[in-house]
Amino acid sequence: MKSKGKKKEELDALKKELSEAKNLFVAQFQGMTVAQDAELRHKVRETKSKYRVVKNTLAKKAAEGTAAESVSKSFDGSTAIAYNASDPVSLAKALTAYAKANPLFVFKAGLVEGRVINLADIAHIAAMPSKEGLIAKLLFLINAPAQRIAIAVNGVARNLAVVLKQAVEQKKFHD
Repeated sequence: MKSKGKKKEELDALKKELSEAKNLFVAQFQGMTVAQDAELRHKVRETKSKYRVVKNTLAKKAAEGTAAESVSKSFDGSTAIAYNASDPVSLAKALTAYAKANPLFVFKAGLVEGRVINLADIAHIAAMPSKEGLIAKLLFLINAPAQRIAIAVNGVARNLAVVLKQAVEQKKFHD
């Protein structure tokens, strides 16, 4: 049995983590093997996120006053939470891929950028390009017009040079 001090320490640590988490997914994991759980933890860590199996009463208390409070009613049964403060897409991708391969892992609730989302939206979020993918697309879109302008300007300069050269050759300029 844990001492009161240890329980308070655990509660405070979880409350701090939940208050910093902008993105949180609540899932049920009943019946998963230790190997399956270890695989999931590894995939979640790769997204720079955290994954915890939580005691429901502790999680409900820790969620009080945080964005996670809005999904705390889903803290029942065997509950696991995966969360981070910055990237809902990579976390949703990792969790949905894992859930497809492991039907015992079932989503119960979700929070993205501090707002409760519909469970169906988790799949939509997972289908979005990653932050790096979006940045690459944006840079391409920003860069493409600049490249076209550079090509056009070079083309105009080249054409002007050709016309001037021809004019000089044909002695079109007078002193």
